[in-house]
Formats: sequence, C-alpha cells, structure tokens
Amino acid sequence: MRRRAPLALLLAVVLGLGATTLAQGPLLVYSIIQEQDAAAITTAFTAATGIEVQTIRASGGEIVARVIAEGNAPRADVVLGGASNLHIAMTNAGVLDPYFSDAAPFLEGNQRDPDGYWTGFYLTALGIGINEERYRQAYGDKPLPVTWEDLLDPDFAGEIVMTDPIASSTAYLFLQTQLQRLGWDDGWEYLEALAPRVGQFPTSGSAPPRMVGTGEYILGVAFVHSLSSTIVQGFPVTLVVPPGTGGEAGAVSIVAGGPNPDLARQFVDFVMGVDAQQAFTDIALTTPLNPDVALPEAAIARASIDMIDFDADLAGSQREETLRRWESTLD
Repeated sequence: MRRRAPLALLLAVVLGLGATTLAQGPLLVYSIIQEQDAAAITTAFTAATGIEVQTIRASGGEIVARVIAEGNAPRADVVLGGASNLHIAMTNAGVLDPYFSDAAPFLEGNQRDPDGYWTGFYLTALGIGINEERYRQAYGDKPLPVTWEDLLDPDFAGEIVMTDPIASSTAYLFLQTQLQRLGWDDGWEYLEALAPRVGQFPTSGSAPPRMVGTGEYILGVAFVHSLSSTIVQGFPVTLVVPPGTGGEAGAVSIVAGGPNPDLARQFVDFVMGVDAQQAFTDIALTTPLNPDVALPEAAIARASIDMIDFDADLAGSQREETLRRWESTLD
C-alpha cells in the first residue's frame, strides 16, 4: 500500500505552524535545507556579525505555502535553501524582494534570478540510492538500475521510496526532470507508470536516503548529496547518478516586507561568502557555487554528472499544474 500525505493535510500543517508561539529574534530564517545544514550557516553568521538568528525548518512545499499565506503580514526575513523553482514560485506570487548581492560576482546565468529575486549558493542533482545488501538478497545477480527507465522494472514494485512532490522540492525536481527530459506527454507516461511502483511518499527529502540506508526500502530517489551523506555515515548504500538527471541551483531569497530587510541583505551577502559555503558544503556535501570553496572528498563534482539543460523558470511556472496532475495520477 502506497502511503502519502494528502494535500489538505499538508496545508493544515502549514497553517498550523502560524499558531505556534515563537521567541522573537532579530532575524527569522525559514529553512528548506536540513536543520544541521542551516545551523552550519547561521552559527557562522552569528559568530561573524553578532546577530542572533532564529530558524524554522520545514519542507519546500510547506515553506512556499507559508510565505505566500503570510504575504500580507510577513513574519520571516529570509528563505534559505531549496531548489530555485521554489523561489521562482514565490517570486511569481509576489512575496519576495529583489536584491543583487555584490558578494556573488561568480554566479552565472541560471544560478541567480535575472531580476534579483533569488540567489543561488549551491547545486543540486538527483540520483538513485540502492541498499545493495537487500538488493542482492532480493534479486541475486540482477544488474543494478542505472537509468531512470530501469526503475520501471516490475520487480521493483513496492521497493522504491521517493518524497511527495507536493511537500518536497526533491520530488518536484524529479517530476520536472522527467517532463523536461522526455517531453510533457512522454514524461507523464513515464510518471504514471512509475507511481504504482513506489511504496511510500514521505514528506521530507531526507527520508528516502535514511529509509534506503536502514533497508526499509531497496531503492530511493533523492538528492546526490543526501545519498552521499548516508554513505559517509556507514550505511550499505550504492549511489547511481543516471544519465540525463536533473539539477538546479539551491537558493536564498528575501521575504518581501519582512521585519529586518537590512539584516536580510547582510545575511544573503554572508551566504555568498567562503565561510558560509564551506561550512555548509562540509556538512551537506553539496556542490558550492563560490569557486573558492573546497569540495569535500565525499562530494561529487558537477563535471562528473550528466545533467539535462534544466529550465527552472519553466518548472516554477508549471508547479501548480504539475502538482494537480500528479495528485490525479495517484487518486
């Protein structure tokens, strides 16, 4: 039985967050990246500036919904992390302020918004994690899946985990990767064939690497850096990066009308620097966009990944339509 959180429940969770009483800090960051990854950046920022930072962590879909819902009375100053298509969705909703950071002269083309509404600081890419111990127990000498099409093998039915695209930027990137790689019609044909083979759709992007690592599922779709972290932790996971994978810049943006716009701009400048990106990269194993940051040994260099020419603007503009159709695919 496939398990997923329905859209109505996710919206209820988002709205419920607003009822929580929070200690007021001078800078409030809504974080899409994991708690420990955000802490690497915010702790370094506080150490460098003396400015206190409060962080609220939620999935990409929850953060986007919350920022839009709070548009008339913004509470947060900054949205930290998450694929750029999420920031594009917030831009299109009119809830972000533009800012061109002078600290990021190294950014290229699609690594920042042309109008300044979001700024990239790391790269994401999708891969497949395989618990090879369980795989060999179940399938013997069967070759490992190495392409996206290999996931359609009927033998894998119920043994695949990926996050819910409504809640998670990881899974939404996966949907858009297939739609852009194959074209709209063929992409939906692929997704409609894959959906019944997925055993569970958790809401957190960190769940599939963990569930594959512990052997709850044999195969998982996740960000390459998350799977790499699972391997570093000693779990029996093999990482495969299929040809024609998707990836885009993970970004930071400023909430329009937030309480501390000057501090928000200072924070964005800091995120572009070596100290912040090195601290983040060392723990998250992402690919930094600042060229002066050293890539950890366990991270995968961008040059070794065969990526499609991913159109983040298209992904952002198609978000509502894509998620509605995905919901109907699962019903």
